[in-house]
Amino acid sequence: KKKLKISGRELSSIPSQVFGLDQLQVLEISPERESCLRYRMELLPPEISHLRNLTCLYLDSNNLKKIPAEIGTLSHLERLTLSNNSLSSLPPEMGALQSLHSLHLANNRLTELPAPLCQLRSLTFLDVSDNKIGTIPSSIRHLNKLETLLLLFNSLESLPEDICLLRNLRTLWLGNNHLRSLPVSFGELVNLDWGYNYCSCNFEGNPLESPPPEVCSRGPEEIRDYFLSFHRT
Repeated sequence: KKKLKISGRELSSIPSQVFGLDQLQVLEISPERESCLRYRMELLPPEISHLRNLTCLYLDSNNLKKIPAEIGTLSHLERLTLSNNSLSSLPPEMGALQSLHSLHLANNRLTELPAPLCQLRSLTFLDVSDNKIGTIPSSIRHLNKLETLLLLFNSLESLPEDICLLRNLRTLWLGNNHLRSLPVSFGELVNLDWGYNYCSCNFEGNPLESPPPEVCSRGPEEIRDYFLSFHRT
C-alpha cells in the first residue's frame, strides 16, 4: 500500500502538497504517544476529498474540532481513527462511507451517538468510549455487522431494545455509565459469552438493579432467565 506518515513538533496543518498524492492509500497524522509531540490541527481541510484512494486515515490525538463534509467522498475508506480530539459532532455526509468497517472516536466531546454512524452498514468495530453520550438511537439496529461496540465511560442511563438486534456482537463494553437496567432482550446477544471470555462484556461502574450485578456477571443465559422469570409470575 502507498503510505504516508506526517510528523512534526506542534503540527497545525497538513502540507498542501499531500493532497496531490492521489494514489495514496494510507495517511497517518497521529503523534506517537512516547514522542510528547503536541499536534494542534483543529480542522481537517476539505481537500482531503482529493485523496480518493484512501483506505486508512489515522488522525488520533490532534485537536480536531470539525470534520469536513468532503470526508463522505472517500468511498474506499475502511478504517478511520479520530480518538483523542475535540469533536462534538460529525457531518451527515459521513453516512456515505459504506466501505468503513473500523471507526475510533474515543475521548472526544460527543453528547450523543451521531446519526450518520447508524448508516455505516459495513461497520464491524466502533469505539465511542470516554465521551459524554447520553442516549443511543434505535437506528443502531442498522449496524448488523457490528462485532465490537465500546461504550464505556459515557453518560448512558438506558439502552434501546434495538441494541439487542445486533446478533453479531462479540464485545460490548458498558462500564462506567449510569445504567440501572438492561433491555429485556439483552440475553438474546448470545455471542457475548463472557463465561469463556471475561473481556466480552463489561458492566462495572453502573448502578445496575435489573438484572442485579450478580446475575449480569453470569452471562447472557442467566440474564435471559432473569427476565423470563417475570413473565412466568
